[in-house]
Amino acid sequence: MAVRAVRGAIQVESNARQTILDGTTQLIQEVLERNELTRDDLISVIFTATPDLTAEFPAYAARQLGFTDVPLICATEIAVPGAMPRVLRLMAHIETPRTRDEIHHVYLGGAAGLRRDLPQ
Repeated sequence: MAVRAVRGAIQVESNARQTILDGTTQLIQEVLERNELTRDDLISVIFTATPDLTAEFPAYAARQLGFTDVPLICATEIAVPGAMPRVLRLMAHIETPRTRDEIHHVYLGGAAGLRRDLPQ
């Protein structure tokens, strides 16, 4: 079993608590589904939000999904002029038999434009 990292991002519509929770939940569920992961496969998850998203911690959505024993942390993305606004990102460290080439990174909604090199 290898330790790998899987990335993901989603652009949300607004800086509203429920919008952040819903977007984070959608992103987590899609990452798990596309990579055939369960909560037990997760080692830790780092969440980031662009500086314009302050209404809620993205990690709270993971806690609501039952990730009570998974180490989680939130941080703010650096404020690069012209960067895409309202983006939630995650990087999950996982245990998996998959090779790096078999990991499916997930970019949803407007955030798909951040990684045009990945299949959607």
